[in-house]
Amino acid sequence: MWNQVYDPFGNSTLSTLAAALPIMVLLGLIASNTVKAHIAAIIALVVANLVAIFIFTMPAGMSIRATALGAVTGFFPIGWIVLNVIFIYRLTVEKGAFETLQVTIGGVTNDRRIQLLLIAFAFGAFFEGASGFGTPVAVTGAILIGLGFSPLAASGLSLIANTAPVAFGALGTPIQGLSQVTGLDPFLLGAMVGRQLPFFSLLVPFWLIWVFAGRRGMLQIWPAILVTGVSFAVPQFLISNFINPWIVDIGASLISMACLIGFLQVWKPREIWTSPALRGHDVSAEGRIVPAAPTERPASARVWMALTPWIIVCAILLIWGTDWFRASANSWAVWSYPVPDLHNQIAKVAPVAPRPTPEAAVFSFTWLSYTGSGLLIAAIISGFVMGFTPGRMIMTYVRTIRLCAYSLITISAMLAIGTLTRLSGIDATLGLAFARTGVLYPFFGTLLGWLGVALTGSDTASNVLFGNLQKVTSEQLGLSPILMGAANSSGGVMGKMIDAQSIVVASTATNWFGHEGTILRFVFWHSIALACLVGGLVMLQAYVHPFSAMVVH
Repeated sequence: MWNQVYDPFGNSTLSTLAAALPIMVLLGLIASNTVKAHIAAIIALVVANLVAIFIFTMPAGMSIRATALGAVTGFFPIGWIVLNVIFIYRLTVEKGAFETLQVTIGGVTNDRRIQLLLIAFAFGAFFEGASGFGTPVAVTGAILIGLGFSPLAASGLSLIANTAPVAFGALGTPIQGLSQVTGLDPFLLGAMVGRQLPFFSLLVPFWLIWVFAGRRGMLQIWPAILVTGVSFAVPQFLISNFINPWIVDIGASLISMACLIGFLQVWKPREIWTSPALRGHDVSAEGRIVPAAPTERPASARVWMALTPWIIVCAILLIWGTDWFRASANSWAVWSYPVPDLHNQIAKVAPVAPRPTPEAAVFSFTWLSYTGSGLLIAAIISGFVMGFTPGRMIMTYVRTIRLCAYSLITISAMLAIGTLTRLSGIDATLGLAFARTGVLYPFFGTLLGWLGVALTGSDTASNVLFGNLQKVTSEQLGLSPILMGAANSSGGVMGKMIDAQSIVVASTATNWFGHEGTILRFVFWHSIALACLVGGLVMLQAYVHPFSAMVVH
């Protein structure tokens, strides 16, 4: 048994800097745009191993095993999702369904700003609620690039839009994970998150359009933005507080899409923004402003054929996300492998855990219940519906593997870093640095959730990693553990747009390989600004009336 070490230098500042070294190397190399993302990830992984072994005293054998475990879990389930989402996209492109979808959405509106509201925000929120784990960015990025958006616009805006829904993603999995590590009621945690994120569900659509079209372009369609934000934020609050935290995103996104489409039947912008490029970042950024004109819609049969693959995806993911399906599938379609000399051989100790707590290191190959498996089944069904032969689908799948190869390597390396830093205690060292901020802890505790998602790529993983630390620290400081547990999840959502895994998913979905650094630089300051705003709200809820009256007890 090896006990984690959180202050190897006996100096919290030096230990924190050492713990931050792997992520600093990773983000620095990606942002430099001089090193390919998969090479940057591999270099950062080597650095993480050196830090874990030589500074945090983790036995080398454990470090290598943790790296291998993380690499495998990087492909299953994350890489498996990305691969099969891109497979569906390529099938629809080959059959011309994407072109029909483009014209169909243009029939709802040919204004690029409203298309962003409909697809990147509302439709993406539905996929976040149904499956999470990178699916929303992959799907919306692919759709936007198919609609003619520039690669940077499709990638960066999909990442910004995929924020407010994340805390309730994958049928409430982040809330469930937070509940498991803290022992707090998931309904209370979900209700508290539902009293934080609706403010940002209203803000993010305005932010999204402002980034894309500038202040003037945003103000031109403010009624549509307001309808989109309010029709998402209000159901998000009501469902999370009065029903349950599992169906929040699905219910809110469907209501938001319906309200926006209905509103467009009675309201149209006076000018139509037709540029698919991102203002201020692309040559064609200014685009064309033209009078509103009706768009000729394709025949109903073609529309339904174009929508069918995505309808099939939604139906299957809704089934795959339910507890009863997972329990049924995992009762027989599962293979668990406790990693020798690693599983239960590492102990979290004080102050991270009140008593020595063994860390599990098990690879559970739940092959049928993986979201990626559901996507593959949906792709096969959709392929047959669209008229593909088995041979042609296999050829398309092989081409998809070749297309995604470097991205899959990158994702596996990212998860290897996340797994290694968790098992070595490096992540906990960073968390303890945030916990020393005293009266400012509500703000910095929120940023701790942001850091967790930036490191791991998952709000669920961030909640599992730092949830108990949030509870222990808040109780020591006299704060509500429900408030700070929820703040970890709410703050974490703003880190989703800068985690390397999401950026790689976005670059893969938009076929913009080698530009991960450009995407990171574009979204980085938006991520920090939004995370600080969440931290400010949590500070108000912790200390200032009437915001403090919002805290769930």
